[in-house]
Amino acid sequence: MALPVGSGLVVAVASVAGLAAFLYPFLLPALMTIGPANDDPRAAEAPLVLALVASACLTVILLELSSSERRGAPGPRAVALLAALVALDALLRLVPTIGGASPVFGLILLVGAAFGPASGFTMGALTLLISAMITGGIGPWLPYQMLAAGWVGLSAGWLRGRRSRPPAPPVLAIVAGAWGLLYGGLMNLYSWPFLAPGIESGSGIYWEAGLGIAETVERYRAYYFATSFAHDLLRAVANTVFIV
Repeated sequence: MALPVGSGLVVAVASVAGLAAFLYPFLLPALMTIGPANDDPRAAEAPLVLALVASACLTVILLELSSSERRGAPGPRAVALLAALVALDALLRLVPTIGGASPVFGLILLVGAAFGPASGFTMGALTLLISAMITGGIGPWLPYQMLAAGWVGLSAGWLRGRRSRPPAPPVLAIVAGAWGLLYGGLMNLYSWPFLAPGIESGSGIYWEAGLGIAETVERYRAYYFATSFAHDLLRAVANTVFIV
């Protein structure tokens, strides 16, 4: 699927809203009151993000079918192929891996590079949704995983450029490695503001209300390298090897 104006607008709106949900710890001077410790503070907003991402995927598919019908192109067959690839990639999450290494993101990148940004975004988001249903990984974090995985495929589709040709393997491998780190960095933002154990427990790496943007970014950098960098680095290497 190419990314026509209608699909592009839908994906853009979903991406901007989702990016705001990821980045609001840096944008707001303070968070709203957090509920009891055993409640997930993201639980209230997760259904909204899920509805937004799922609606974007459905709209992209419907727009593709509509435009294909006008062009006389095999739209239903393209959608069926995408569905088969989503199912295959979702099953790959069942394959035992070491650390964060997984072929799941490699296939998302390949679909985006081969078929365009709309297919890439839909492939990424739906793969995480279906695989969560298979593995029992449904929770308030799922919409954020779907959105981040959608961006993985979207970025690969953008690499096609105006020539609509797949990017060179070395370029795609670099992007795959970068997403190995970036995906982990984004997903840490899902819960980071709510993990602070208190001033007495090394709060120098945790979010704190009232800090400026620069200090907040510095704290998150320290938190990321102290927690998931090694895990994400392994995923980055695996992504690169899979593409190469």
